[in-house]
Amino acid sequence: MNADLLAAQFCGQLQRVCQEPSGHLVSDRSTPQVLFPGSFNPLHSAHCELAEVAARCLGHAVEFEISISNVDKPQLSEAETRRRLRQFLGRSPIWVTSAATFQFKAMLFPACTFVVGFDTAARLIDRRYYGNEVANRDACLRNLLEQNCKFLVGGRIVGGRFQGWDASLVNWEFRKLFISLSEADFRNDLSSTELRLADEQIDP
Repeated sequence: MNADLLAAQFCGQLQRVCQEPSGHLVSDRSTPQVLFPGSFNPLHSAHCELAEVAARCLGHAVEFEISISNVDKPQLSEAETRRRLRQFLGRSPIWVTSAATFQFKAMLFPACTFVVGFDTAARLIDRRYYGNEVANRDACLRNLLEQNCKFLVGGRIVGGRFQGWDASLVNWEFRKLFISLSEADFRNDLSSTELRLADEQIDP
């Protein structure tokens, strides 16, 4: 792994760095057409299955992304980022960015389809993340449209029942941003939180 490139990312000298499956870091890899952002703490079977479904649906290989910045969580350390990157060795390219929001991600990866879960898509349209201003939210969604970005959305389980993305959650202007996967397309109830809790119980 080229440590200098990752260090440069953390120093703000680079906006994006990609780890190839071999572990080699590059800064000049071409922009992917499909990107799966996440914390991947840990990477698990639901992530892998959703990536496979997305690749079949969209006809392009799926690459992954970890942001060292997050609007809801503390910034990742360089050591923790390295630990999470090791999960992708021999699997898939994974990008490291500081893009805490999809506005920033769209600037780094224009014309990209982002693979997300239901909860992430719901946060994207939640006005609480835009100062409780609908106008601010809509301006951000229009910017995503202008960047030719889309979102492939996997469903979730609510009260024991599958809930897919509902187009009526947004107005007509923004519905083409979202592609919904049905339960027949993809369902995997495993979550990173559950896995971390199980690990804590085994090894407190």
